[in-house]
Amino acid sequence: MRTPSAAEAAQQAPELTVFFDGACPLCRAEMDFWRRQPGAERIAFVDVARDDTVLPRGVGRAQARARFHVETAERRVISGAAAFLALIATLPRLRWLARIGRLPGIAQLLELSYRLFLRLRPALVAAHVRLRRHRSR
Repeated sequence: MRTPSAAEAAQQAPELTVFFDGACPLCRAEMDFWRRQPGAERIAFVDVARDDTVLPRGVGRAQARARFHVETAERRVISGAAAFLALIATLPRLRWLARIGRLPGIAQLLELSYRLFLRLRPALVAAHVRLRRHRSR
């Protein structure tokens, strides 16, 4: 029996699964950034705006679109700023940022910042769309 290569194993069982709102142009642009990072081949990126997407247990579609979620290989679901820290910790060049994010008090500050971002997200998405239209002229 043949042992799968590291690349095949990574395709079969991602280290992390990222759930993002593909209907959000700002979110798509951000996921494009993460996909280009070294180590991203170990991450599965799943668009929750697609009707055929299988969501993690306990996460509804509206919840998944409203807040960033990841699922670890152990099936642990993480959301918000902690999910971003889990994503960054998976990427070798950015792992150091995750360590900083886990210092006392920093994770809480990041979560408060993320909640503020969520309130501003509709306006930021509108600005992003306007900027892209302007650049394409």
